[in-house]
Amino acid sequence: MSELTFEQKQDHYHKIRRSNYLASLRLEGFETQPADVDKPLPTREAVLAKYRNTPR
Repeated sequence: MSELTFEQKQDHYHKIRRSNYLASLRLEGFETQPADVDKPLPTREAVLAKYRNTPR
């Protein structure tokens, strides 16, 4: 079996970390989909812009 590259190890770690986060959200009662693991997260700027434009 060939050795994994550092990038492959990082990709695996990030996917597992994201999967665990979504599992914890489900345990807390949030609705998530299995496909959410592969969806990219919004950028910091996009999140800030969304909440700056939301009326209180």
